[in-house]
Amino acid sequence: MPTFAIRQAMVESMRRMLDLGLSQGTSGNLSVRSGAGFLVTPSGIPAEQLSPDDLVAMDFEGRWDHPLAPSSEWRFHRDILAARPEIGAVVHAHPPYATGFAICGREIPAVHYMIAMAGGPTIRCAPYAPYGTQRLSDFALDALEGRSACLLANHGMIATGPNLSKAMWLAVEVEALCRQYAIALQVGTPVVLSDAEVAETVERFRSYGPREKSGH
Repeated sequence: MPTFAIRQAMVESMRRMLDLGLSQGTSGNLSVRSGAGFLVTPSGIPAEQLSPDDLVAMDFEGRWDHPLAPSSEWRFHRDILAARPEIGAVVHAHPPYATGFAICGREIPAVHYMIAMAGGPTIRCAPYAPYGTQRLSDFALDALEGRSACLLANHGMIATGPNLSKAMWLAVEVEALCRQYAIALQVGTPVVLSDAEVAETVERFRSYGPREKSGH
C-alpha cells in the first residue's frame, strides 16, 4: 500500500475508534510499519482534527523529524514492531469494558472461543507502569508473548495485527469479549474452555478475520 494510502487509513481508523467508543478525546493511538521504520499518530491531536501529514515517521532508534511530537506511547509501538516482525500495525485504546478489567488488573480467561483470536487461552493484563515509559513497554511486550492482544493495568488495551484492518478488527473483538465476560460475571459463574479447546480454535483462526477483496 502506498505511504499516503497508509496515512489516510490511519486517520480514518483513529476517527473510527471514536465512533466505536474505543477511545475518547485525544486518547488512543496507532502505528503502522512503513519502510525501514513506522508511522505513528502524533501526541495531543484530536482524531477529528488529524490529517495524513500529521502522522509522524519514526525509525527503530526512536528518532523522528517532524514538527509534531509522536504519541507519548511511541516506545511500546516501536518495541512491539521491532520484536515481532509478523506484526504490521498496533492499536492502543481505552475502551470501557477492556479498561474496566485492566483497572482491576484481571486477565481475560477463555470464556468464549473468540479468545483464540488473540492467540491463546488468556488475554493477559500487563502490570501497571506510567504511560510513555520504557517500563510500560517492557511489561506490554511480556504480556504479548505468544499473543496478539493484551490489557495494560489501570490503563487500557493493545491489539496488533499483520495490517491495520486486522489490528482494528481485533481491538473491536477484544472489547466485545470483555463486555460479554462482564455480563457473564453478573449472570453467574462463567464456564472456562480448556487450553486444548482453545488451541484447536487458534489453529482454525489462522485463516480467520477480515480479508482484502481481490480485484477481478
